[in-house]
Amino acid sequence: MRICHTCAVEHTDDAQTCAICADERQWVPVGGQRWTTLDELSSEGHRVQLRELEPDLFGVTVEPTVGIGQQAHLVRTADGCLLWDVPGYVDASAVAGVREIGDVVAIAASHPHMYGLQVEWSHALGDVPVLVPEVDLAWVARPDPVVRPWSGTLDLLPGVTLAQVGGHFPGSAVTHWRHGAGGRGVLFGADTIQANPDRVSVTFMRSYPNRIPLSAAVVERVTTAVEVFEFDRLYDNFGRTIDSGARAIVRRSADRYMAWVRGDFDHLT
Repeated sequence: MRICHTCAVEHTDDAQTCAICADERQWVPVGGQRWTTLDELSSEGHRVQLRELEPDLFGVTVEPTVGIGQQAHLVRTADGCLLWDVPGYVDASAVAGVREIGDVVAIAASHPHMYGLQVEWSHALGDVPVLVPEVDLAWVARPDPVVRPWSGTLDLLPGVTLAQVGGHFPGSAVTHWRHGAGGRGVLFGADTIQANPDRVSVTFMRSYPNRIPLSAAVVERVTTAVEVFEFDRLYDNFGRTIDSGARAIVRRSADRYMAWVRGDFDHLT
């Protein structure tokens, strides 16, 4: 297995180029494609950190960071756990820590940038299913029987629903956790709906590093799709949280975004 040094997504041993980074939504270093391995990352001192974010929710990060540096989320229910947006590193200590929290019944990612070591994590956890939106299957750079396609919405666990809403990628997804935030509901927006640094607004982009926007029509579609859920809190995939009022903030931010890309505020520029 090879790991892309830039995005930390796993590839087959014979991979020459990371298609995820070569795409306009990501980037390849000026010096060209670089690869690493789990052994190299381990020798460099990378370790997985688990911390409780709220009851039955845990953040999973790698320190020092690898690749894009996302914070994964482990959602615990009475029927098992979902591991969402897995990081690009795993070791025996990480697996033991996750198992101590609960049995993982599925691994899923919001979009291809967050695939990380999803197959490697699956194997380490007993070959649990890796759920990939059918429309994005071509982005899986390490095919394996544990990869299972899905589409639309999927009620994965009691109170935990995956929803494919598109936008950043055709298969871009969010996860709704009905029992989160003390029963007020949580949305894991990842890059599909990403919290801004001000923590009182969100944004929607085709490419974050290359600053490519989405159209007003797509932003409305994504926003309408998540408004079927009740949620008060939003977690993105980089440790930013909108602690309360998130559902209204998503709508308000979407309306602002659409107005700017339509040209409603051109007189201010």
